[in-house]
Amino acid sequence: MSIINASTEDAVREVLSLDQRIPDPEQVAVSADAGVVTLRGTVGSFGQRRAAVHDAANVGGVDDVNDIRGMALQILMWDADVPAELIDVKVDEGWVTLTGDVSYQFESDAAFGDVADMLGVVGVTNSIRVTTL
Repeated sequence: MSIINASTEDAVREVLSLDQRIPDPEQVAVSADAGVVTLRGTVGSFGQRRAAVHDAANVGGVDDVNDIRGMALQILMWDADVPAELIDVKVDEGWVTLTGDVSYQFESDAAFGDVADMLGVVGVTNSIRVTTL
């Protein structure tokens, strides 16, 4: 990792630690590469996620911010084969866990496929259950 990336990561971590809206900033992993910051980890709400992304975007030298959970949720919403409102996404150090209940196996498979190839994802646990009513 270059010194520039390390200093960018440190600057983002510092900004997150100073933001009162983010009660557990140590739960957010930060990596930087050529002006692109990737945030991974867990926050308590959508508002905290938005605050973290906003904070990172305002650090000098940051051109773009990737948020794995937010991107995953968006991708699931875009896929007509996935009932996104029934699926939850958790991210821990780049590992994505999908949970929820769907009616068909292809819905679970589609959700898995959608997030498996995302930038920053190191692995996926598919805990989506296929249930029949």
